Amino acid sequence: MSSAIFPGSFDPVSNGHLDIIRRAAKHFDRLVVGVFNNIRKHPFLPVEVRIKTLKEAVADMDNVEVVSFDGLLADYMLKNNISVIVRGLRSVTDYEYEQSQAQIIKNSHPELDTFFLLTRPEVSFVSSSVIREIYRFGGNISALVPESVLVAIEQFDN
Repeated sequence: MSSAIFPGSFDPVSNGHLDIIRRAAKHFDRLVVGVFNNIRKHPFLPVEVRIKTLKEAVADMDNVEVVSFDGLLADYMLKNNISVIVRGLRSVTDYEYEQSQAQIIKNSHPELDTFFLLTRPEVSFVSSSVIREIYRFGGNISALVPESVLVAIEQFDN
């Protein structure tokens, strides 16, 4: 059984993330969406809310599961029999960053691979940081996020 993980902070999950999840799920028997707290970022939504919104957004995909984890990605992968990391690329800048991350992991764990997917052009401009900024300034984010995120933000923000 082929298993992959799509790790990220998903703060919040975007339609760009969902594009990568849907497309990657077609290539693997099992796709784990791994939510982690990025210690370099101040969270917009708690991890529990991010997990809930992701589970709702991928509920129609039988081979996708949403988990949270702490620690090193490679350690989680080895403990859970996952051999591939899925990463979405929006730009050359993303590629350069993700390439270096993939090489670091490959150096320590040659048995692990990274699977890069280019985002579709219509969602290539979407990022969680852009969504947070638009929301904080009162803009409409409904075309950028799944319905579950809109509901969660409204509940959490009140």
